[in-house]
Amino acid sequence: QKAIDILDEGFEDATQFYNEPREYHVSLRTTNMLERLNSEIHRRERVIRIFPNNQSAFRMIGAVLMDYEETLDLGSRTYLKTSKH
Repeated sequence: QKAIDILDEGFEDATQFYNEPREYHVSLRTTNMLERLNSEIHRRERVIRIFPNNQSAFRMIGAVLMDYEETLDLGSRTYLKTSKH
């Protein structure tokens, strides 16, 4: 019963992929963008090595996310391409 409850709780999150338009599935099927972002956070964390508190770690992660967002904001570039192009 516990396993069924866990599956039931996570069902909506697990099937969110199918709520997106079918033509986006090719772009969404991998986690490459997330893995790249996580590796960038890890790279910067290795430079700092020791954080004095949680807030300083959160600030560093926030700075990485802001830098990453700036690199993604390239005007009209499309990240979820459809086959209708």
